[in-house]
Amino acid sequence: MVAGGKKGKAREELVFLPLGGTGEIGMNAYLYGLGPVRDRRWLMVDLGVKFGSEREPGVDVILPDMAFMEAERHALEGLVLTHAHEDHLGAVPYLWERLGMPVYATRFTAALLMNKLEEAGLEEEVPLHIVEPGDRFALGPFDIELVRVNHSIPEPNALAIRTGAGTVVHSGDWKIDDAPVLGERIDEARLREIGAEGCLALVCDSTNAMREGHSPTEEEVAASLTSIIARAKARVAITTFASHVGRLETVARAAHEAGRQVVVAGRAMNTVIEAARHSGYLRDVPDFQPADAFGYLPPEKVVCLCTGSQGEPRAAMARIADDSHPSIALEAGDLVIFSSKTIPGNEKAVIEIENKLAARGVEIVTSDDALVHVTGHPRRDELRQLYDWLKPGMLIPMHGEMRHMMEHAKFAREQGIAATQVVTNGEILRLAPGAPEIVDEAPSGRLFVDGRLIVSEHAAAIRDRRKLSFVGMVAVSVIVDGRGDLVGEPQIAMEGVPAEDENATPMADIVLDVVEEVMEGLPRARRRDRDLLAETLRRAVRRAMALHWGKKPLCRVMIHTV
Repeated sequence: MVAGGKKGKAREELVFLPLGGTGEIGMNAYLYGLGPVRDRRWLMVDLGVKFGSEREPGVDVILPDMAFMEAERHALEGLVLTHAHEDHLGAVPYLWERLGMPVYATRFTAALLMNKLEEAGLEEEVPLHIVEPGDRFALGPFDIELVRVNHSIPEPNALAIRTGAGTVVHSGDWKIDDAPVLGERIDEARLREIGAEGCLALVCDSTNAMREGHSPTEEEVAASLTSIIARAKARVAITTFASHVGRLETVARAAHEAGRQVVVAGRAMNTVIEAARHSGYLRDVPDFQPADAFGYLPPEKVVCLCTGSQGEPRAAMARIADDSHPSIALEAGDLVIFSSKTIPGNEKAVIEIENKLAARGVEIVTSDDALVHVTGHPRRDELRQLYDWLKPGMLIPMHGEMRHMMEHAKFAREQGIAATQVVTNGEILRLAPGAPEIVDEAPSGRLFVDGRLIVSEHAAAIRDRRKLSFVGMVAVSVIVDGRGDLVGEPQIAMEGVPAEDENATPMADIVLDVVEEVMEGLPRARRRDRDLLAETLRRAVRRAMALHWGKKPLCRVMIHTV
């Protein structure tokens, strides 16, 4: 009998399918399937987003491609959210209509999700069920228990997923915080009990699997921030993740101890504060003040909590650094604390903000300078403790880039977990019966939120936009008559192309010469073939640009006939 299974059902096939969140940090979307291939029931855990970068110009949000689950939506029992971070729930408003499943979340997570659903006009459509940490409920053949863990947001949970084929513990994002500011310590007793029942597999956060030791506690950060704020002589601004309610409380208490009031700047942070208070948090801290109160408070009496710790261009901290915020301005002698970790890919944006602040004489403190932030993810000592509590039969890394997951699997083997398997998005991993094995592959990929549209990652517009950012564009408009001869002078438009070559020859003249050469060199019959003429001109213009500039811009040719 498989550990955690029930007699007579131990041979049911249990599979794990990530559609986001493996081989990357962010866009978490995991599926568990139970039963034979042609009659499998599915449970979804989390449905999150990533944020666009320079590689996806014009794209703010990236979603996991749910084509596989759309085809299987009739077999989808529901979605369970482990916690309220964007990379775990942010895709729900965009993709719910394609999937139509019930959603289960704790009170705080549901409050933040409801804000998003209201913005999308879906608040009356999505069946949203409130569950409490510690609750146990059934979704089809899946028996699900929420187990309290620690993380950088209220009400994070691991999931114990019991099936006829065995019990899987899906860790979610977690750490062990022996002195959390909000909530209780991770439920060690319950995790030990689940381990004693029999844990077939642990599917586990890999973010910090390469780091030794034990992550510091939020209480230690609180002591450090209190000391820094107490020593400050002028204004203090602190930027952190808007969802880090524990950090917001820490700052509020530290400011109160220093005789300062807290001003809040940033829509996301105000939304989180409202959701936190609605869910029973932040009720015993001094009132927060609106952003426009900043200018009325003496410099030594104010702390500004603001969004923008990741360099987001429209967030409060970026606008403060640009001196374009309508209510908040900093000057020489003021202090800015980055109470956060820079997410990979955001380094340039954060450094740019820091440099703008430094140029005005603002003092900057980051986690490299003092204990002003701690991770929400487990280091190796914490992983080792969880292994000891659960004693899993196998370890499946998730929530990490490939090097994190490979290192996690290696570390687990060193700790005596013989069965490990690294899986990437789209691979279907059989957890039971037998040893873990990749048995199939499902369609996977990314969708881009492009303005009001959701488009494929392979959309030509995104590809062209990326190329435009490097090589610009040349547009050529040509009028030909019925004989294939030019009528008038071709019109040239260029964007992102140098005005002249190294010999000071205007690029527009170079293009005009190329068009005339092509028209003179092509037989009249071929000039009358609009498609052929357009393609010949396009190639000739790109060759000329490469010769005179060293780059091949995008080229669009429009042929008009009279």
